[in-house]
Amino acid sequence: MEGSLVLEDGTVARGPFFGARRRILGELVFNTNMTGYTEALTDPSYRGQILMMTYPLIGNYGVDPDAMESDTIQPTGFVVKEACATPSHPRSAMGLGDFLKRHETPAIEGADTRALTIRIRSKGTMKAALVPADEDVDEVAREVRAAPHPDTRNLVAEASCTAVERYPGPGKRTIVVVDCGVKRNILREAQRYAEVVRVPYDTTSDEILSLKPDGVILSNGPGDPAHPDIVATSVQTTRELAGRVPLLGICLGHQLLALAFGGKTFKLKFGHRGGNQPVKDLRTGRVHITSQNHGFAVDATSLPESEFEVTHVNLNDGTVEGMAHREMPIFSVQYHPEAHPGPWDNEYIFQDFVAELKGA
Repeated sequence: MEGSLVLEDGTVARGPFFGARRRILGELVFNTNMTGYTEALTDPSYRGQILMMTYPLIGNYGVDPDAMESDTIQPTGFVVKEACATPSHPRSAMGLGDFLKRHETPAIEGADTRALTIRIRSKGTMKAALVPADEDVDEVAREVRAAPHPDTRNLVAEASCTAVERYPGPGKRTIVVVDCGVKRNILREAQRYAEVVRVPYDTTSDEILSLKPDGVILSNGPGDPAHPDIVATSVQTTRELAGRVPLLGICLGHQLLALAFGGKTFKLKFGHRGGNQPVKDLRTGRVHITSQNHGFAVDATSLPESEFEVTHVNLNDGTVEGMAHREMPIFSVQYHPEAHPGPWDNEYIFQDFVAELKGA
């Protein structure tokens, strides 16, 4: 069955469905990784979006369930140039098409993904729809333009856990992870050093402190960090935890920290999504290649200079990639130190955080 990808500006790309065959809307974004499609498809930060891979052949090594970063596929749809129908890998449990069908996620192949990427880079990310090819694309484009943007939803609430979960770790330390859409590898990395307690995004500061944490990680997640529901919950909790327990913000958590201290965030033209983003540590001069997935960034000019210093910047566009409080044990990074997918160069961030834990 043929399908159509229809962008809000009227651009249309057609190709056969190879996942579920149903109609969806979302924000079309692109990822530049050559591998790691299973991890990307299960990353909660993609919730509400149609994920498009720029690398032309996707699915050649199948799907290993152990590589999943959450329990389900998170994007609303998937777009590739060519989907491999005959994967080969000893750890593959199923093909990509079967994986998408199992999670009822529509996907098409055959689209000129690089031409679409150039369009997004020039015009910015756009709302889009995946529909059967026999639908009137002009009518679909009008519907897409009129539809509310996914960022108007509380996507964090959709991605977060709903109850406290505990994961065993060494020693007597406890790290609380505020789940704004956390990837499993953040939990795994924290488990290397302490018992991990995962709590919903709207958990209050008093509830978190009652768990007697030695440190708190504010996780990655989807959507607009300045959404009113997030400001009233996660941002307020972050503000109240500051100075009472060491804090580490990752991706969305980095943005929450900025908002908690009076900073501002803004939507990027087309975001950073992939495993090859160069980030410079301003304290050492070293450049790290990082894994990233975000559509918003912190406004450097809005940060209170008396309290925060910018520690990392993106060498492609100069945006803030890390910051640290000048007095309290609080710091954050915009990129993903846990990788999955992407380079493992930045695991030291977790080691730095453990060094700041109470009693360390």
